[in-house]
Order: sequence, then C-alpha cells, then structure tokens
Amino acid sequence: MAPPNKSGPRYDEFIQSEKVRVIDENGENLGVMYTEEAIEQAADVGLNLVEVSPNADPPVCKFLDVGKYRYEAQKKANLARKTQKTQDIKEIKMRPNIDDHDYDVKMKAMNKFIDNGDKVKVTLRFRGREMAHQHLGMDLLKRVQDDMAENAKVEAFPRLEGRQMLMVLAPK
Repeated sequence: MAPPNKSGPRYDEFIQSEKVRVIDENGENLGVMYTEEAIEQAADVGLNLVEVSPNADPPVCKFLDVGKYRYEAQKKANLARKTQKTQDIKEIKMRPNIDDHDYDVKMKAMNKFIDNGDKVKVTLRFRGREMAHQHLGMDLLKRVQDDMAENAKVEAFPRLEGRQMLMVLAPK
C-alpha cells in the first residue's frame, strides 16, 4: 500500500492510534473502539475510516469516502482563496506647486483607494530649483495627512529619496 498523501487526512491503516472515537456515515457516535475493528466496520459499509480530528484524545474518525472528502476540502480551500482580499499599493504622484482643483481630484482618487482597502503611496516629485523649497513639499504632504486623517493612518512618514518625497497611507 502506498503512503498517504501528505496534504490529506490519514485514513484506514495509516491511522497510527490504537483506539479511536468513531462516528458513522449518518453522524451517529459509535463510541471508542480499536482502530482495526473500526476499519472493518467502515469496510462493511463500503467506506473508509478517515481521521477528522487527529489532535483529540482519542482521535476522532468518521466513516467517509476519502476521495470525496479530499475533493470537498480542496473545493473549500479554493473558495477561501478566491474570496480573500489582497492589499495593493496604489501610487498618487504630485508636484509641490499643485493647484487646488488638481489636489481635490487626487484626494478623491486617494479616498477611493483607501475605501477599497488598498494602501496609497504619495510621491511628490521635485524638478530643478524646486529642490531648494522642500518645505513646500513637506507642507503639502502634511496637508494630505490632515485631510486623510479620518479614514487613513500614516504607515511611512514623509522622507526624501533623491528628488522625490514619499509617504505611505494605509486604511484604518
């Protein structure tokens, strides 16, 4: 007999415990019995003895069809993977002398990203002589931080990297 699939539950002769608590195919508790006896009873019904709770004392086993049990578990895992939300990082680029309307448009987009559960990386790019006025950039990022305070928290405070100033906001 081949060893059991490492990812699946132990069944039939791969169950290592001497005694197990047995539940039949209808969900009836048959009590604690020797593993060999439980395997024979499962075979009489045409099913396998599958270990459903190996950490219990004694382990809990059920009369099930192993292939069907694995298939159902795999379907459940795929559904869980499909429904989970991943968090992306969206980027908003600005300049230090941004106009009010442009700023409002960027803030609307930022709010939409935060509401969707994504992080937002605000990049402020300096060109030419704007590097001499970094305080303007810091003031702008402070304004962004204050405007987003109710639904986002600052994950990475403003810092200068070359000609860019970066800040990361995350949903609260």
